[in-house]
Amino acid sequence: MKKKCLLLLAALVFSSPGFAQKMVSGYVYVDENGNSQRDKKEKGIAGVSVSNGVEVATTGPDGKYQLPVADDNIIFVIKPAGYQSPLNANNLPRFYRIHKPKGSPALKYKGVAPTGPLPASLDFPLLPGNENEQFSTLLFGDPQPYTREEVNYFARGIVKEVEGVKNVAFGLSLGDLVGDDLDLHQPYTEAVRRVGIPWYNLMGNHDMNYDAVTDSLSDETYEANFGPANYAFNYGKAHFIILDNILYPDPRDGQGYWGGLRKDQLDFVENNLRFVPKDRLIVLAFHIPLHEENNDSFRDEDRQRLFDLLRDYPYTLSISAHTHQQRQHLHTREKGWRQDKPHHEYNAGTTSGDWYSGELNAEGVPYATMRDGTPKGYAFLKINGNQYAIDYKVAGKPADYRMEIYAPKVIPSDRNTSAGIYVNFFMGHRSNTVEFRVDDGPWKTMDFVEGEDPSYQHLLHRWDFTEKLFPGRRPGNASKSTHLWRSGFPPRLPAGEHFIEVRATDLFGQTFTSRRSFKVEPSAKK
Repeated sequence: MKKKCLLLLAALVFSSPGFAQKMVSGYVYVDENGNSQRDKKEKGIAGVSVSNGVEVATTGPDGKYQLPVADDNIIFVIKPAGYQSPLNANNLPRFYRIHKPKGSPALKYKGVAPTGPLPASLDFPLLPGNENEQFSTLLFGDPQPYTREEVNYFARGIVKEVEGVKNVAFGLSLGDLVGDDLDLHQPYTEAVRRVGIPWYNLMGNHDMNYDAVTDSLSDETYEANFGPANYAFNYGKAHFIILDNILYPDPRDGQGYWGGLRKDQLDFVENNLRFVPKDRLIVLAFHIPLHEENNDSFRDEDRQRLFDLLRDYPYTLSISAHTHQQRQHLHTREKGWRQDKPHHEYNAGTTSGDWYSGELNAEGVPYATMRDGTPKGYAFLKINGNQYAIDYKVAGKPADYRMEIYAPKVIPSDRNTSAGIYVNFFMGHRSNTVEFRVDDGPWKTMDFVEGEDPSYQHLLHRWDFTEKLFPGRRPGNASKSTHLWRSGFPPRLPAGEHFIEVRATDLFGQTFTSRRSFKVEPSAKK
């Protein structure tokens, strides 16, 4: 008996003292009849990871696991490939059990009610799933409504467009599900439910309990509404790790927040990865980018430990949001990545765009173009085995709208012009090749420029020069775009109508084209 107990404890991965804690045990099983009750004939599933948020255990041959548990834990199963978690009425996966016998502390927004004792056997049902190693997921950056009206903008401007979407395995919102008013979590959830697919969420800085005194308590309302803020699951040959990477209050001065990860969160990542094969695609999803533009927005040692944990995984991707701009960043050895091939971080454009600002479209929804010139929208992460590609879809536009070409409508035929051709390639990175030609002329390479998008500046000028205010509110001032290219016009084009054609190739080898027309006329006479 003693030997058997020692073997059971050896199956656990301990990262912090926990031997005095109570234990929780149960089974992960195939729920053949879908009633979420473990019936006698329903078999356990071996080799499935289960976690208390720090330690990770795997189930034995009979599907049984055992873990330490304290008075503030969420016990969750890490869904294996080939199975599905049951869904609740809002299409949120039910893969966890909150254990807070005393409930959450008193906060402005309601947290978790007292949960009482754990059952003698805490069992997790899984449904057989028909998973393909080639699949797509839907990504929403920052829905972030501050009011019911903005929830309605989100529902009509984004959700309506993807309602009933086909051939998409699941969706994921990348934090800032709402804007500070945590009572809007429920209307947000009801809106996303209409997409009609399983939906995962992660926590953003505007989803926090601001009256929490420690970071570990800043997610109490989020936990009540969505479950664990740190968790993982498998689909096909991809392993998804979802993290709350907001430190609140900021440990430096107790004011505001800072990007980073607590030790217990990084311990969870380490413990979890011990059961993940090295040939899997590791997809990390969190709210605040790991990449720092020009400020100290992320704690360096946390990013470095995360990179160290991934050093033996050749297939990785990070996805973030938060900035209300769209960027591709490649983390290199010089910046702490531990492999020769850079680590790609996709900083996703947002569904709220520039916080629901700008003129209203025909449906009465703000255009909300972001400050770098990226229109609001959503992304599809397309996975094939351990490889991936990402497509960004502009809301309300055709699927082939991948770039904005800015150029004069008319230029002179009898003199050169100082005007330029600008291309904002929304999914672009400075390493990409962007080319243009006029009519059927030779292709010419455009120059990458880091500056403000003139198309976006034109939107601002409409607000600044109008003599009658538009409905809605002025967008934010332009910021430097990281996906902007420029070229001059060919000299002395003949009078008449011409067209500019652009082709751009992204980080994944996908090539897109676009075109627009312009006129060439003799200079006006005095």
